[in-house]
Amino acid sequence: MRIKLIVPLLLITIAFTATTKANNKAETLARQAVSENTNESTKAIANLRLMGAEGLRALIDTYQADIARYMQTGKQTPQWLKIANALDAVAMQKDSYSSHLFWHTDFEAAKAEAARSGKPILSLRLLGNLNEEFSCANSRFFRSVLYANDEVSKIMRERFVLHWKSVRPAPKVTIDFGDGRKIERTITGNSIHYILDSNGQAIDALPGLNAPVTFKNWLISSEQLSNQLKSKSYVDRVTILERFHRSRINQITNDWADDLEKTGVKLPKEIAAKRNKNPSAMEAAPLALTKRAVEIDILKQITADATLLEANTNLDEWKKIAALHANDAKLDKTSVSMIRRQTMNNDEGQFSKLISNLEGFIALDTVRNQYLLRTKLHAWFVTGEGNDLDRLNEKVYAQIFLTPDSDPWLGLYSPDTYTAIDGGGIIKP
Repeated sequence: MRIKLIVPLLLITIAFTATTKANNKAETLARQAVSENTNESTKAIANLRLMGAEGLRALIDTYQADIARYMQTGKQTPQWLKIANALDAVAMQKDSYSSHLFWHTDFEAAKAEAARSGKPILSLRLLGNLNEEFSCANSRFFRSVLYANDEVSKIMRERFVLHWKSVRPAPKVTIDFGDGRKIERTITGNSIHYILDSNGQAIDALPGLNAPVTFKNWLISSEQLSNQLKSKSYVDRVTILERFHRSRINQITNDWADDLEKTGVKLPKEIAAKRNKNPSAMEAAPLALTKRAVEIDILKQITADATLLEANTNLDEWKKIAALHANDAKLDKTSVSMIRRQTMNNDEGQFSKLISNLEGFIALDTVRNQYLLRTKLHAWFVTGEGNDLDRLNEKVYAQIFLTPDSDPWLGLYSPDTYTAIDGGGIIKP
């Protein structure tokens, strides 16, 4: 009896000792990551990065008091800048002190982690790099509006493997006022989040900036879809995915029509006839698999209702629809606090207006992304475009974001436009 008790106790002791050693090592590396010795800090950061999310957690735990102090005061002391640099280098995300998110930049490593954990992959494609200040506008908003949101970041951290990949550098412009003052900004550029199952297969996508509630709900539904696909045969997967994306097109077009009616817009007669007969009648007709070759006809058919609604929704109507969903775009206290630190704005009236304007912009962007862009994406998934993620992403940037690889200037320069500047103002490297 005594021997039986000793063996489990011995195993527990060994496990505890190993865990303690690992924790001590991680804490030591966390201390070294902000060392004045550049070689030491660089090596420590690299080792913490290799530890994955645990390495980031060690940094956050070690400098918890410093993080809390910065979040309260916003003071960028030399010590804080070293801590923030270490955090962002390990997380591979700018402002990771607020999100606590660890991102893979090696896709194979992300797939390996997904296969090990059984979690789906949330893969971001963007212009620029997520760990740099001047990534594209969408990804900068993601960091403050979505990733800093307490509920959203918790879901991302606990239920997804995170990955990002840069599509191309983000174009940057500097405006020099000639008196020493300058404004630096990135211009143009969109980002898109993909959900991949644990095998790395794309199953859904969400383009552009979306409201926190919308993004959170999308993450939850995508996780459910990923779980539904586990251990299914290829034929069953195709059937489940096609049914899912068709149902989403149906839901989106019905929601769109509902919103237009709420704003007083008269629906196109083709849409009105369907809704008079059945409020949920705007449903894409089933298509035989043998018809997949005629992709353009399929796409026209399953997005016909959305096309009609698009033609009847002008900018004023979009703003009215956005107002219907204003609550979804409300920012949580963590995001608001982060924005205050970034803007250093202590004028309460002015800051309140800034937040209100931002929430209005997010609401408008969300409804346009949901109704205009997602219907196209769902249709592409129906026709099998999700089978090749890189090819799908090229199509997204070319046909949805209108910034194809074939245009090195991202639409910012055209030889047909006269600028009255020698060489069109182009400076080549």
